[in-house]
Amino acid sequence: MPPRPVALVTGGSRGIGRGIGLELARHGYAVAVNSAGNEDAARETVALLGPDADALAVRADVGDAAQRERLVDAVLGRWGRIDVLVNNAGITSVGRKDVLEATEESWDRVLAVNLKGPFFLTQRVAREMLRLPDLANPTIVNVGSLSAYAVSTNRGDYCVSKAGLAMLTQLWALRLADHGIRVFEVRPGIIETDMTAGARERYTRLIAEGLTPIRRWGTPADVGRAVAALVTGAVPFSTGDVLNVDGGFHLRQFPV
Repeated sequence: MPPRPVALVTGGSRGIGRGIGLELARHGYAVAVNSAGNEDAARETVALLGPDADALAVRADVGDAAQRERLVDAVLGRWGRIDVLVNNAGITSVGRKDVLEATEESWDRVLAVNLKGPFFLTQRVAREMLRLPDLANPTIVNVGSLSAYAVSTNRGDYCVSKAGLAMLTQLWALRLADHGIRVFEVRPGIIETDMTAGARERYTRLIAEGLTPIRRWGTPADVGRAVAALVTGAVPFSTGDVLNVDGGFHLRQFPV
C-alpha cells in the first residue's frame, strides 16, 4: 500500500482552514493543522478529523521566518513528506482604518502573514517537493479572497496582500510546472466563519437582495471541497488558475 499523502494547512485550526483539513482527511490525507496561537482550536480540529485520521497540530506564525522553518521541519519529522501545501493563514487589516489613516504597523503585519509568509513557505515546501520522490499529485493551493479585486478602502493592506497572492500563484505555477507541481488559487467569497460573524445580519440581507447569484452564505466545507478537487487531480491539465468559491459574486451584471 502506498504511503498516505500529507497536507500542510496553514491557519487550519478554525473557519476555512478547518473546513479544508476536514475535507482532505476525508480524502485520505494526513493533515498538519497549523495555527499561530490558538492551540485549543487546533487540537479541536485534530479531534474533529476523526479517530482514523493521521493528524498533527503545529503552532507557528507564518509571518516569521524561523517559525516557518520549524513548521516545515515538524511536518517532515512526523511524516517525511509534504504532498500538498495550502496557504490559508491570513489576517485582516488591523483596526480597519481608512487608507488616509492606515498605519505602517498594520501594513507590515498584514503583508508579513498574508503575502511574505505564503511566498517563502511555498519556496521552502517546493524545495522539499523537488527532492522527494513519488509524491501524490504535488500541489500548492493559495487561499485568496474577492478582496483581490473588490476594493475596501478601510482594508487597503489586506486588499493589496490578496492581489499580491494572485500574482504569487502565477509565479510559482510557472516556475514549478516543469517539475509536475501544480499551483492554484482558491478565491472564497462571503463565507460563514468567526471572522464574518460580526457582519452576519448585513451580509445576510445583501445576499438575499442578490449580492451573490447563489443566494446563500458560503461555508468552509464549500472551500474544502474546491481544494480537494484540485489536489486530488480532478483537473490535471491546469495550473495557475483561480477557482472562485463565491456564489457567483465575481460575475458582472448589467442593471436590470
